[in-house]
Amino acid sequence: MTNKTETNVDLGLPLVSIITPSFNQSAFIAATIDSVLGQDYPNIEYIVVDGGSTDGSAEIIASYADKLAWWVSEKDKGQTDAINKGFARANGQILAWLNSDDTYEPGAVREAVAFLMENPDVGLVYGECNFIDENGQKFGVFNATQTDFKKLQQGYVHIPQQASFWRADLWKEVAPLDDSFFFAMDYDLWTRLAKISELRYLPGRVWANFRLHSDAKSIAADKYCWNEMMRVHYREGGSFFSVINAKHLIRKVVAPWWNRRRRKKIEKALENPQSHTKKY
Repeated sequence: MTNKTETNVDLGLPLVSIITPSFNQSAFIAATIDSVLGQDYPNIEYIVVDGGSTDGSAEIIASYADKLAWWVSEKDKGQTDAINKGFARANGQILAWLNSDDTYEPGAVREAVAFLMENPDVGLVYGECNFIDENGQKFGVFNATQTDFKKLQQGYVHIPQQASFWRADLWKEVAPLDDSFFFAMDYDLWTRLAKISELRYLPGRVWANFRLHSDAKSIAADKYCWNEMMRVHYREGGSFFSVINAKHLIRKVVAPWWNRRRRKKIEKALENPQSHTKKY
């Protein structure tokens, strides 16, 4: 089922196209959509691409149909394919994607657009991102910091995808996402963008919330993400004797402990809703 509405009128501000890929996220999709529709930036084109959910997600999305530029619920090849499908329909000058269990903070889009308008040489801007649990309670902060192409090559990513916005003209130079990636499609994109433009981190600007829960991909299969990151590393001419490969090998050893630690923090956050500010 699809729905198409008129895109926002030209308000003298860049159109921002935001894509939400989704599959069986009925517990969280409404909060995600509300966080986009609740932004105070007036020129947003919002597209939701559902992979044929069977848990009621499509019905929830349909209830927002008149507020969406386009949406669909049909079988696809996974998250990366859904994101590509959404961006293929996007008309914005600035792009972002927000997964169906994450949320934006108020004012995020407005602040990101203002920075990109004031800094035409910057191709991608990103801010801070909280970790939240299943109930939306904050229990940590993403370890965001400034990075660039050389640092990305070594595995110093530090870019929260949820809090990132980039220029559509650059996307057109590097698109689409590689749909053979299931986890590291964002790292692959950051690397490609960093080769042709400047990335800029804005400390202190909290723009998004990254939801970690038992079904989240980042918890369930962290090791596969690093395998995909190594594919990007070698594609870009990286060496076996490199910082990122050393981190990869160490990660293989510590990943089981690290994921158990994350799960315990989520469980603790559910028991004690008091917020924490530690970076991970």
